Amino acid sequence: MKAITLTSAQARNRLVAPENMVSCNLAFIDCKLPGSHLKQNYSFIGPGVTQSSAQVVNIPEPHGFNIGAAAMPKGVTNNLHLHFTAEVFLIHEGSWRFRWGANGEHEAEFSAPAILSIPTWIFRGFTNVSQEDTCGMVYTVLGGNNTGGIIWHPSVLETASEYGMYLSKDNMLIDVNAGDTLPESSALLTPLAAEEIAALRDYSVEEMRQRAVTGEERQWSSEALLDAVLPGHGADIAPVIGFGISQDRHSVAPIVQPHGFSVEWLRLQAEHQIGRHLCPDIQVLMVFKGTLEVTWNQEGEEVSIIAPERSVVSIPANSWRRYRAVESGVECILTTQGDHRKRLYWDETILQQAKEANRGLDPDGYISKLDILPVTARRAGSRLEALVEEN
Repeated sequence: MKAITLTSAQARNRLVAPENMVSCNLAFIDCKLPGSHLKQNYSFIGPGVTQSSAQVVNIPEPHGFNIGAAAMPKGVTNNLHLHFTAEVFLIHEGSWRFRWGANGEHEAEFSAPAILSIPTWIFRGFTNVSQEDTCGMVYTVLGGNNTGGIIWHPSVLETASEYGMYLSKDNMLIDVNAGDTLPESSALLTPLAAEEIAALRDYSVEEMRQRAVTGEERQWSSEALLDAVLPGHGADIAPVIGFGISQDRHSVAPIVQPHGFSVEWLRLQAEHQIGRHLCPDIQVLMVFKGTLEVTWNQEGEEVSIIAPERSVVSIPANSWRRYRAVESGVECILTTQGDHRKRLYWDETILQQAKEANRGLDPDGYISKLDILPVTARRAGSRLEALVEEN
């Protein structure tokens, strides 16, 4: 395992700051329907499920998942459709009513900050129902490098045709009123048959509620990372989906179904940091509150970027990095590729300081007091810590 070193330019290209985000208002077939025409679509990491060739993708590099966002004023709706890979909603602003089912017959509301994972192969849609008359923002994580697109509910396709909007068999938009040529019906996407819709699994409100974690339900651990024992170090982590980076053996994610990625909240106090470490898996940080400084490299010159609120930061696999909360506290969502449990490798200085504070890793990679571990267990834990250097 060879660590990579980033240049200043490469580090900057990993940051999608708010001013770098480019929306598309023609990303989907429902974009001209009344009540949906004001929504804006963003593709930060990968194209997601956009149906427009005009969509700007900030970072096209494959991550094993896609990250985007929808910005929608109060009352605006995203219509019923289904996904083939995982879709996770990260509610950054406002309150949202989600509906799902064969005809959207089930519904539930969630407000920021909340995370909701909607199962594959069921129709879903959502509406901004915020009290404030402002534009809300909801981020999404979609599983896989190639999501396969989406299937719209037949009612959406029928209504869209009244506005000159169609879908080709390769799931791309055809806008007759913008000058596109309408092909033969055999070249258009066929609506999903009624019997196929009836065969889709139905999820109750109670079942869907188990796939959501609201802000109040986050279970924070203040001993989730090895460097938490050091002054000015350490972050709180609240697992949400799958196995993340937490080194607290008591931490358990409330959503355990495989998604192809893990999701967890990460919180830093003002001016606190997470010391230099390396993760073998590619990661993405979404800054939901405060300002985060990310600094890369162990060898050679360090390079840093400043990520303000609403930023998205791509962290390459096998890169040494450290995080610091600038001035005020920071809350981020960390998405890491893979369903496996993630391993972190710490800089030798961090390991030595933790050892002096009687902290290390047990043979399973979880934090433990060193003086209660047998010598054999200490050796096994030390091997995990030093794996990067040995390879």
